[in-house]
Amino acid sequence: MPVYNKLVRDKILEMIEEKGLSYYARTLESEEFIKAIKTKMIEEATEFHEAKNSQESVEELTDLLELIHTAIRVLGVSFEELEAMREQKKKIRGGFEKRIFLLDVEDQSGSL
Repeated sequence: MPVYNKLVRDKILEMIEEKGLSYYARTLESEEFIKAIKTKMIEEATEFHEAKNSQESVEELTDLLELIHTAIRVLGVSFEELEAMREQKKKIRGGFEKRIFLLDVEDQSGSL
């Protein structure tokens, strides 16, 4: 029997039942739920990193976006508030449009 010990989408249990399989699952408490969301984000980000093509990449991004929506709901933040924070941070620090890849920075003593 495979052991998963991970957060899954809401309809996964129905899909398991439709296949005639049994499972053990439980509902997470608030603190463990946010921890599981963070862990799942790492899993999905890794899958995005390993995606072989645009279609796979977009599918993994949809999972990440769903997790973002879930996380902000749990944290009591609206998507509009998150977007406003993103825009503010972008205004101060910029975005990633310029594709800048920092190699190194010389410190004040002249060494790296």
